[in-house]
Amino acid sequence: MGGKRFYIQSALNINDEEKRAQEINSLSRINDSFRKIVVVRDNIEPWQDDNGIQYIGVEQFLLEEDYLW
Repeated sequence: MGGKRFYIQSALNINDEEKRAQEINSLSRINDSFRKIVVVRDNIEPWQDDNGIQYIGVEQFLLEEDYLW
């Protein structure tokens, strides 16, 4: 991955807004343009919030070879 940098937070789930806010608290305080990713146990459709934080299921994260490129 060379010079690329990623911030990755793992979470069991983000089933409600309070839990999601708790999980992204540290990512939200990072003030740079590197990718911020939350990996959850559940099989979810990958999506990105208004702050640019990406959400993906662990299985897809591990199996999708080009996800971090």
